[in-house]
Amino acid sequence: MNNGLTPQGAKRAFRIGNRTLSMIVLLLIANAVVMILCTGLGSTMISPVNVVKALLGHGDAAASMIILKLRLPRVVIAIMIGSMLAVSGAVLQGIVRNPLTSPDVIGITGGAALGTVVFILYFSHLSIRFMPVSSIIGAFGAALLIYLFAYRHGITPLRLVLIGIGMATAITAVTYMLILSAQFTPTAVAVKAFTFMTGSIYGASWERDVLTLLPWWAILMPLAFMNARHLNVQALGDEVAIGVGSRVQFNRTMLLVISVALAGSAAAIGGTIGFIGLMAPHIARKLVGPAYGGVLPVSALTGSLVLMLADLAARTAFNPLDIPAGVFTAAIGAPFFIYLIFRHRRA
Repeated sequence: MNNGLTPQGAKRAFRIGNRTLSMIVLLLIANAVVMILCTGLGSTMISPVNVVKALLGHGDAAASMIILKLRLPRVVIAIMIGSMLAVSGAVLQGIVRNPLTSPDVIGITGGAALGTVVFILYFSHLSIRFMPVSSIIGAFGAALLIYLFAYRHGITPLRLVLIGIGMATAITAVTYMLILSAQFTPTAVAVKAFTFMTGSIYGASWERDVLTLLPWWAILMPLAFMNARHLNVQALGDEVAIGVGSRVQFNRTMLLVISVALAGSAAAIGGTIGFIGLMAPHIARKLVGPAYGGVLPVSALTGSLVLMLADLAARTAFNPLDIPAGVFTAAIGAPFFIYLIFRHRRA
């Protein structure tokens, strides 16, 4: 039974095999368990039973305040950002057919971070609702530069990755230089910008962060899932895709827009949290196979799980210090990236 999105005439059919469905259910349960643990663990320990009571509206006042006002927004943001980065990476890997690709590796997340830092430094007087727009503009700007530099009678996956790595380094340098050279920048704003560059969801709130990111998550994630069948067709190669009637360039452009928008809007709130978009799709393909109808939802659930655990370690491992979650994702992701390079060095 096919576990991808496949066309049936003019209709879209979402077929999920038993293995994929079982894995999705298991990952949903794992996410729920980790969510409860992350909400309960911290400087003040709250038992899972009391966490569930507070979530159902039956907890005591002190525990409910800690859970609902302080910890739960941070956990919800971790779920949204982790899933968005993971799906963005899976879509990008499907477009370029290169397992080494992810938004942070090739500089798209760096462009989003540059756009957000510009907003923090110069447009912070505007509503925070505009910050994802600034981040997405930066992400698209970086994607355009990467495309222009990598294009030479077409684009090869290896050239795209190499140009992207160089572009990511250059954009990061420009961003740090902008922070350091900004005139009349309050210290608190500069510290916020530096923390953002590391990748952190510290101090997340319902109004400022969750409600800002929620519309982008609610629109872009279903769009990615609905277009997964185009990734399955493109995985067969351009000639085969054209032969079965797929509008390859149009679909590729649409998928690229979705991927960049996912990474850009996620980076607007979480900063440059690295390697989730690289790791989660690989884990998903190991669990459910190559069909993107299964890879995308499993990647989303894997990405949210990874970021929740990374953030839990970030705020509890060196208590009372709150380390940026991006430090822990990089500690896991960098060796994973090196492993992938060695594994695919002859490909």
